[in-house]
Amino acid sequence: MIRSMLAGAMVALMPLSGFAADLIVDYAPAARQCTELSQSSLTVEQDVTTLTKEVVSRMDEAIAVADDPRWISSTRPAFVWASETKVACGKAYGYLQSSWRDEDYIAKCDCFYAKMRHFMN
Repeated sequence: MIRSMLAGAMVALMPLSGFAADLIVDYAPAARQCTELSQSSLTVEQDVTTLTKEVVSRMDEAIAVADDPRWISSTRPAFVWASETKVACGKAYGYLQSSWRDEDYIAKCDCFYAKMRHFMN
C-alpha cells in the first residue's frame, strides 16, 4: 500500500511536458520569412561601390542594435534579426571585397535588415 502511494506521488510530481515558456514568440522562422529574394532593394546589377556602401551601412546599424541593451532585453525579435543581419551582410560584404556579388547573401542582408527595422518600430 505504501509502495503504491509512493509510486503515485512520484508520478504526480513528474513534469508532464518538457517545453519551457519563452518570452519571444516565434513570429516565423527565417527560412520562411525571406523566400522572395527577388524583391530585395539591393541588386547585383548595382554599382559595386554603391552596393558595398549599402551593405556596410546595414551591417553597421545591425551591429549597433545587437549591442544595445534595450534591444537585447526586449521581448521583440529586433535583436534576433539584428544578429541575422550582421551575419548575412558580413558574408555579402566579404564576397564583395573579393569582387564577387553573391545574390543570395545580398538579398538576405536586405531582407533581414527590413525585418529588424520592422520590429524596432
